Amino acid sequence: MKSETEMTALIKARRSPNKFIPGVEIPDEDLQEIFNLVKFAPSAFNLQHVHYVVVKDAELKNNALYEAANKQYKVKLASAAIVVLGSMNAYKDVGTINEGLLNLGFMSKQEYDMTVDSVLSFYENRGQVFQREEAIRNASLSAMLMMLVAKEKGWDTCPMIGFDPEAVRRVLHIPESYVPALLITIGKEDVSSQGPRGYRKPVGEFVSFNTF
Repeated sequence: MKSETEMTALIKARRSPNKFIPGVEIPDEDLQEIFNLVKFAPSAFNLQHVHYVVVKDAELKNNALYEAANKQYKVKLASAAIVVLGSMNAYKDVGTINEGLLNLGFMSKQEYDMTVDSVLSFYENRGQVFQREEAIRNASLSAMLMMLVAKEKGWDTCPMIGFDPEAVRRVLHIPESYVPALLITIGKEDVSSQGPRGYRKPVGEFVSFNTF
């Protein structure tokens, strides 16, 4: 029988804990290592829409952010709470992001100008609703990778949608051009009362081929 790969084992091991071991500090070095890998997440046109706000300060996390997260106690128990933001203006950075390829000769000036023009028109023609959807979509892609990398580094994560985005915006001084996509608590899971994994649908119930 074929043994599990490390990646398969990692995916199966990652869970979303509701309870963390209190008082565990996550080193900045660990966070740096995590985000140094997260930067390789895919994004539309390589625009890298995501921005993370890592809240480690106990007073901020356990009070104002805790209140904004509907008083979910795992925010207080977690080593940090990470707000995942998506930029609605990410498309405006297309020129800066592609300058390196232009300067290194991997893209001609004509290709560079065409890329910039096409990306700008792509987002501007579709409007703010699309820009908001793109911000959330690409931030979410990055967030999933972040949680897997964190697990590989020995940290447990729980993605959360139970928070007031406008309250979080006020507490953390988030610009209007950024959409709070989700909140992730990170720490060491308290497995003393861990329950069984929730039901997962068989593949046939959520995968179709060629047509719905």
